[in-house]
Amino acid sequence: MTLLKASTAAVVGMGATAAVIVAALVQGAGDDPVGTALSLAVPAEYQDLIEDAGNTCPEVSPNLLAALLTQESGFNPKAKSPAGAQGIAQFMPSTWEAHGTDGNGDGKRDVWDPDDAIPSSAKYLCAIAEEVKKVPGNKQDNMLAAYNAGSNAVFKYGGVPPYKETQNYVSSITALSRKNTRGGGTTSASQAVTAVNAAQGMLGKPYSWGGGNANGPSTGTCCSPKGRSGKNIAGFDCSGLTLYAYAKAGISLPRTAAQQYSASKPVKRDQAKPGDLVFYGSSASGIHHVGIYVGGEYMIDAPRPDTKVRFSPLGSMSDLYGFARPVSSTQKEI
Repeated sequence: MTLLKASTAAVVGMGATAAVIVAALVQGAGDDPVGTALSLAVPAEYQDLIEDAGNTCPEVSPNLLAALLTQESGFNPKAKSPAGAQGIAQFMPSTWEAHGTDGNGDGKRDVWDPDDAIPSSAKYLCAIAEEVKKVPGNKQDNMLAAYNAGSNAVFKYGGVPPYKETQNYVSSITALSRKNTRGGGTTSASQAVTAVNAAQGMLGKPYSWGGGNANGPSTGTCCSPKGRSGKNIAGFDCSGLTLYAYAKAGISLPRTAAQQYSASKPVKRDQAKPGDLVFYGSSASGIHHVGIYVGGEYMIDAPRPDTKVRFSPLGSMSDLYGFARPVSSTQKEI
């Protein structure tokens, strides 16, 4: 995948310094975002927790952690096994006592609280990985086997023990973690990069009221609030551009800016990432403009009639309403 570069068009549109900032921020997802970002489907309320905890150590990835939680509890924070394992990560009480952490800083270590249990699960995996790192074989397989059967069993057999349950556990989580079956969750890093690249590829295309669809520029309609027609202009309006960019990333967005906000998960400004949508208006129902955030206080947007798709400062309009991350609804969650 070709990541966003500081192209000549970008330099002309927003200045060399800002263009370099944009490139650096989006490329921060990594040269292979699919390998490091969460692409597996998870309930939206656990998305950020898993993405953060899934980078605790090199042996754990967001996808691996999501696959483990799928296998352990199906993301049920109230799950309890016949053997006594508890919560979304299925900690035994003695293991939780030794390895449970206060993930959300509320002063309590609660195995039933995903804010505590998910980070604890990742840290426990990392502790196990360190413990069995000298055992021959695949380090990740040994880590998962130790999570399931205990480190002593991995030491005893010099790798994944010959227990059918443990072997199935390791193979199931490994296979699931390698699937790209995301749907219902918010945008992954690779999807965000794809969307930003797609929008960047349209820099310089003319504004067309009602123009743009999933296939690219198109002639628009009549008429804007000020009477401007897009019938004879092949290009994009603001929401047509975002719809096109995210279609390239495999996410279907509704047509209007207000509808796109409703189809996305709001994020705080200080947590916004390149690829998130930026909305303008006085209220959720009064949103009138949308752009694609690229970092460094800039977005890519199709501003208004008689302009072209360009990099614009976030402050180019005075009524910034908020940021939101598109949610894929084209596939079922796991």
